[in-house]
Amino acid sequence: MFATAVIVFRETLEAALIVSIVLAATRGVAGRRRWVGGGVAAGIAGALVIAALTEAIAGALQGIGQELFNAAILIAAVVMLAWHHLWMAAHGRKLASRLRRLSDSVREGGATLAALSFAVTLAVLREGAETVLFIQSVATSEPLRNVLAGLALGVTGGAALGALLYLGLVHVPVRHFFRVTGWMIVALAAGLAAQAARFLEQANVLPPIVPELWDTSPILSEASLPGQLLHVLVGYTPAPSGLQFMCYVATIATLIIAARWRSTMTGGRPRPAQAT
Repeated sequence: MFATAVIVFRETLEAALIVSIVLAATRGVAGRRRWVGGGVAAGIAGALVIAALTEAIAGALQGIGQELFNAAILIAAVVMLAWHHLWMAAHGRKLASRLRRLSDSVREGGATLAALSFAVTLAVLREGAETVLFIQSVATSEPLRNVLAGLALGVTGGAALGALLYLGLVHVPVRHFFRVTGWMIVALAAGLAAQAARFLEQANVLPPIVPELWDTSPILSEASLPGQLLHVLVGYTPAPSGLQFMCYVATIATLIIAARWRSTMTGGRPRPAQAT
């Protein structure tokens, strides 16, 4: 039961943290709960389908189907998060102004909500499929009562930590809120890009360049709770390859530069005061 709870907790935590960041990042956008909730529901349904088809997926493309599938999901999620980040670069000030007036509707928010809903779907789908597969394998050797108890504990614990993160974010002052969530979206996207690179390495599609740049696992193991939190929030990997590091840095640099360009193009920079 304990082993089941730990594995399910980790998978639930990864999905819950992404959902929490997305909910916080869309604070003040009308319909966000409906879009995010729909993304969660679609992800759960998709996870059940993927779990049923896992043998066919894993056997596709000469046995590297699962790695390519996971990489494709992660890359699509990075694209959706990048879309939202660039949208916020253009509309963040207007949204912050509306929040100060307690407005609950932003007309232009529909496009980024659709993108983030898709990102949530992909996150829940991936973590949910892994959870279902694990539960199926454990159920063959453990009593069903123990499996269900571990499942309940893991899901409850992971969801609770995700909720705590969300509650912490919504108490950030408005003047700092979108800057904080913006950096979290960038770090999250960079971490997902690095994970996608790892899957492409495992599929022998891309070379690792350098197999292991460093190893901080003796200091902070990814299996520990702090390591798991950092893995989801900022893409922490104790022993990254050269390709993972390059993808991580390139994603951060690209999103920062693109967001500044987008902000400049839409008049996001403060204008100099006119002479009277």
